[in-house]
Amino acid sequence: MNTQPSLREALAQAAAAGVERLDAQRLLQHLLQQGRAWLLAHDDEPLSTTQAAAWHALLARRAAGEPLAYLTGEREFHGLPLQVNPAVLVPRPDTETLVDWALELLAGPWAQTPCPQVADLGTGSGAIALAVKQACPRASVRASDLSPAALAMARGNGQRLALEVDWLAGPWWQPYGPPALHLALSNPPYIEAGDPHLPALRHEPLSALVPPGGDGLAALREIIQGAPPHLAAGGWLLLEHGHDQADAVAALLRQRGFAQVQHQRDLGGHRRCTGGCWPDAT
Repeated sequence: MNTQPSLREALAQAAAAGVERLDAQRLLQHLLQQGRAWLLAHDDEPLSTTQAAAWHALLARRAAGEPLAYLTGEREFHGLPLQVNPAVLVPRPDTETLVDWALELLAGPWAQTPCPQVADLGTGSGAIALAVKQACPRASVRASDLSPAALAMARGNGQRLALEVDWLAGPWWQPYGPPALHLALSNPPYIEAGDPHLPALRHEPLSALVPPGGDGLAALREIIQGAPPHLAAGGWLLLEHGHDQADAVAALLRQRGFAQVQHQRDLGGHRRCTGGCWPDAT
């Protein structure tokens, strides 16, 4: 008698463990390397002994809160299939707001620039840099990260997707030299130490979530302060931040001398991104 669970029974096990059905289906798709339609058509098919053992391990990790993307090794961002692992944050849909804003500027103020210079500071998986390069091939994109493991992941994603980005090692502005940037983007760590949301993010790299010292504005402040020498006249700095940090980030930009300071809202309607333009010397 076959004691291995069928796909239907495996989904029932997931439900009993508190794992959402769609997540469970994605785990089975990953495990079996089959599409969702195949799963539905073969729901009475049993898992092999090896598959059942792997399924129970995956199910336990997901039930413990480990991100689905770490279990499958992949996350889609702005239409790109990105490989991810615990060395990098899982790219969020809200961060696509930052990319969309960048693309609006590249199609607007910089539309006639043959090779606009773009930088992504703290690139992680490379999500922002690669999405910009994919949508705007004429852009010259540089991306940096302090973490060697994150940079290796980003570089691997770029190679796999055949998107040319110059990957740089170092903190914030340190790796960047000429030419001046038309557009600089960053989704830096911005969560306060002790924030009640942090336990739910315990599987992701803390250094990408909380700035050193635990001040949620520390990295944002450092990036804003150091930006002007790297920006062309009329260049933009766009930053992702916490849902309640928009006014503080806007104030920092204005204090540093940025003009046209404005916000973009995420999918939930929060002011998730704030940016400003470095004015012409004239």
